[in-house]
Amino acid sequence: MKRFALRLLALLFAALLCYSAYRVWDISRDYSAEAEMHGLVMGYKPRSEDAVNQSVTDLQEKYPDVAGWLTVPNTNIDYPFVWYRDNDFYLRRDLSGADATAGTLFMETRCKADFTSQNTIIYGHHMKNGSMFGTLKAFTDDNFFAANPRGTIYLPHETVTLEFFAYLVVNHTDREIYSVELSESYLAYVKQTARQYRDVGLADGDRVVTLSTCSYEFNNARMVLLAKVR
Repeated sequence: MKRFALRLLALLFAALLCYSAYRVWDISRDYSAEAEMHGLVMGYKPRSEDAVNQSVTDLQEKYPDVAGWLTVPNTNIDYPFVWYRDNDFYLRRDLSGADATAGTLFMETRCKADFTSQNTIIYGHHMKNGSMFGTLKAFTDDNFFAANPRGTIYLPHETVTLEFFAYLVVNHTDREIYSVELSESYLAYVKQTARQYRDVGLADGDRVVTLSTCSYEFNNARMVLLAKVR
């Protein structure tokens, strides 16, 4: 009986080792696939000096759902993003539509594809290796938030500057943050809730971009970085 128990424990331990090795291999494969796709599209990265972002148009010819390109300096966030009629489609797919754990940055489907909504929401996975929106958490640091006030979005025929004004951790159902139309109480709510905040003179009629990814502080938590469109 004792010998049987020892054999059973040995088998269970071996199975655990095999599963652990498989998970390490599987995660490594996911990261490699994301890096490969990112490397392919980096050849289309727009240049800041271009008035018309032909590279975005070229990328749209290959991947029709591409809406633009997002760059946040001093982070790993330097990716194209898509708009699609279904929020779930690109959650676990790359730009080609192939299965991909890292997914693709995508706009909230309720937002206007031409980027004219009051609040344009862009989602991305919080990848542990820092890819996709994995480095968004850098804005939790006071010094980093102060030293990195701007980002850029390249659209096919326009380049817009993002002026970051708040970092928050909210529930995924937060109506103020995830509404595509800004309410009268929006700014007051942001000021009250924000972990980081700076006054950028947000006024009626201004457009906002919300970058959103998972946070693990509490169940269904999301970290969001808010920016005024200049």
